[in-house]
Amino acid sequence: MKELIIGDKKVTVVEPEERDEYLSDSDREMEARARQAVKAAIEKAKFCKKPIARYDLAARKPYIEYPDGEKRYAD
Repeated sequence: MKELIIGDKKVTVVEPEERDEYLSDSDREMEARARQAVKAAIEKAKFCKKPIARYDLAARKPYIEYPDGEKRYAD
């Protein structure tokens, strides 16, 4: 578990291997629903031929993926 201070807010980040220790059943259900909502939004954007913001873990950079497959990395 990590605690980050962002502005005047404290954010707790739970590592995947610590999920069972810190998250309740309702937290896990809310996380699953949030993941499903993100997947649905991405699929809708693809269907509507809109660009999608993504993050390249290997390059550690955000990018926009366009319907034609083009990727433009942020500066």
